Amino acid sequence: MIVRPVRSSDLPALIDLARSTGTGLTTLPANEERLAHRVGWAEKTFRGEAGRGDADYLFVLEDDDGRVVGISAIAGAVGLREPWYNFRVGLTVSASQELNIYREIPTLFLANDLTGNSELCSLFLHADYRTGLNGRMLAKARLLFIAEFAQLFGNKIIAEMRGMSDAAGRSPFWESLGRHFFKMEFSQADYLTGVGNKAFIAELMPKFPLYTCFLSPDARSVIGQVHPDTEPALSMLKSEGFSYQGYVDIFDAGPAVECETVKIRAVRDSQALILAIGTPGDDATPFLIHNRKREDCRITAAPARFAAGTLVVDPLTAKRLQLNAGDQVRAVPLSAARESK
Repeated sequence: MIVRPVRSSDLPALIDLARSTGTGLTTLPANEERLAHRVGWAEKTFRGEAGRGDADYLFVLEDDDGRVVGISAIAGAVGLREPWYNFRVGLTVSASQELNIYREIPTLFLANDLTGNSELCSLFLHADYRTGLNGRMLAKARLLFIAEFAQLFGNKIIAEMRGMSDAAGRSPFWESLGRHFFKMEFSQADYLTGVGNKAFIAELMPKFPLYTCFLSPDARSVIGQVHPDTEPALSMLKSEGFSYQGYVDIFDAGPAVECETVKIRAVRDSQALILAIGTPGDDATPFLIHNRKREDCRITAAPARFAAGTLVVDPLTAKRLQLNAGDQVRAVPLSAARESK
């Protein structure tokens, strides 16, 4: 398996993946025209023809037979072309000594505070391939790309996690709040943002603080909570240093997590090494390995052995990276020490 930049020939496979995602993956709508535009823009991005505010680094996961089975992406910077909205979860205090009343009320404030940060987005893996190292490789490959090309990204990386919804795609937070302002189904609002129609958010979203005590108990209970299917992704990001700092999605109240770029484990601990081809050994550690190229980027995960400034991999791994012995790679152990294997 390898992670590589998307190309136009991947479009049919991407459409199939988009149709299988359900609600919750806003940035991969099942819209052929929109996806074709995004793929073309990603190709320009990898060629260095897009500014940071427009950059869209879209990667695919490809098996050894050439089948595209997953995607992940990095947005160079959010909110520099269109406003980027989150709710900031704050606190409002009401008190009266005379009446002996003191109340702390969790409050939602519409905010653009995350503007300018780079974003990890569009992570999806075909259900048949959710085994072994595939999920971690697809998700973490982006972090190794950021480590190699840090100048292309912001000082902070964010990721918006999918919030709670039921089997029918109904979000309790949306039903209690968003529906009253947007007069549409959650899935429709989700789709519109995915195809780039975001003006309606600014036009219809309430600008004043929202006291959560006015929401339904179900809506209050899901603020900052992730969908069960997203818990592994959240756990992985936490192991890399990401944390929740009180920002949630305006539609489903899923948490946004963030980390300073230089403090991300895969960025901080990655090394530039010389590739050696041989036998890593039975006790070899799974490494995430990047060929240090941008437009021709290839990233894989494989058992490898670190030895005196070199990384020893087997011939198949070198073939997947399209490298020879003596070429340079950037590598980091695939898993953080506290992350379950």
